Amino acid sequence: MSLPTMTGVGRLVADPELRFTANGKAVANIRLAFNSRRLNQQTQQWEDGDTFWVNGTAWEKLGEHAAETLAQGMEVVVTGDLRTEQWEKDGQKNSRPALIIRSIGPSLAYATATVTKAAAQQQGSGQQQRPPASPPQQQYRQGPPQNDQWSTGPGSNEPPF
Repeated sequence: MSLPTMTGVGRLVADPELRFTANGKAVANIRLAFNSRRLNQQTQQWEDGDTFWVNGTAWEKLGEHAAETLAQGMEVVVTGDLRTEQWEKDGQKNSRPALIIRSIGPSLAYATATVTKAAAQQQGSGQQQRPPASPPQQQYRQGPPQNDQWSTGPGSNEPPF
């Protein structure tokens, strides 16, 4: 039986933490929160519903790319396999959900992003060429931009043509 797969839109609770195993494999720990929002029909205000918190793990190049690109508070689209982490502390058994991340990237619903292809591995050297590090190139907005030619005003569903 395989693990259940999850795809969703969530927010990064903290910056991804990149580490390396003893044999040199990159692994990024990525804390995520998924919550449901609903419109209260009486107050016409959005309200937060339940929140699902999960620790994600991204391995090797995906982990490195996530650590270089993503930051706390960003909305992301993520796909991965859900599993249960179990441990014992002070004689008490504990468990929590965890996500083995297969794919992750910024959500473009309220942000823009510039994508650059990762450099390919050099022949024979075994080392990876990396583009110069730069801060994430995303801009967050609460709604459409002020100069949006497609926006015809609040409550309008008509295109501007």
